[in-house]
Amino acid sequence: MSTKKIELIAAPKPAHFVGDGFRVHNFIPSGYHLDMKRMDPFLMLDYNSKFHFSGTDHPRGVGVHPHRGFETVTIAYQGKVEHSDSSGGGGIIEQGDVQWMTAASGVLHKEFHETEWAKEGGIFQMVQLWVNLPAKDKMTRPKYQALKNSEMTNVDLGENGFIEIIAGEYNGEKGPATTFSPVNLMNAKLKSGGKADFSFPASFATAALVIEGKITVNGVEKVPTDHLVLFENDGEDFTIEATEDSIVLVMSGAPLNEPIFPHGPFVMNTREEIIQAFDDYNNGRFGYLED
Repeated sequence: MSTKKIELIAAPKPAHFVGDGFRVHNFIPSGYHLDMKRMDPFLMLDYNSKFHFSGTDHPRGVGVHPHRGFETVTIAYQGKVEHSDSSGGGGIIEQGDVQWMTAASGVLHKEFHETEWAKEGGIFQMVQLWVNLPAKDKMTRPKYQALKNSEMTNVDLGENGFIEIIAGEYNGEKGPATTFSPVNLMNAKLKSGGKADFSFPASFATAALVIEGKITVNGVEKVPTDHLVLFENDGEDFTIEATEDSIVLVMSGAPLNEPIFPHGPFVMNTREEIIQAFDDYNNGRFGYLED
């Protein structure tokens, strides 16, 4: 085994709003060459760093919109989101929960701050990750995984902290999410001075986002809060050490190595498939969802 070295450390780009409820820094794709091809199978990473929303009787969010060809993964660190979609999926994503929505052949969905949380307002902090689907699975039936924090697989690291597995595997333990291709997604929740070792295949696209605290990678590179570490597609092993109490989102996935043709809310393999997606959407084939 050999060390997986750092390719770059990306500072957060200026934030922008998605709808009126999500103030995000876009890491994938971005001007750091973190494009869809380089990060395959990860298509997009939006990070809503800590932001205070005032109370309101009109929950903020994003209204009804379509998706096809991939999965959306929403991780709630602080705040609550209410989701519903045209395939019948939905619910409230509370602090610590994860929503894994497989758009596949097509859904309409909407995401808003949960009504009661919105009335009080507060600190909101979330990640939304888009995971590509293999060509053979892009037109399968949509599905929805509501992953409660209590259902996550925790690997105890003793006085170092613990690893919370959402998907994939760590030290032989598996997370609750099901995936269409090999995807590892987990939170390293480390105490100050705590260390965690990771090992993923050299070919996997691998990155880590510092949600809380500060870390040192491989004993050398210091990475502050809200920064993303991209690892080289070479070597397998790396170490994260927390220099203060920290939460680090670690992701690593096998590249699909298939053509990627994105357009707006759709990600397919060819231009013709995108045209078909718009035709199906415009003709009501994604179902119905009240705005």
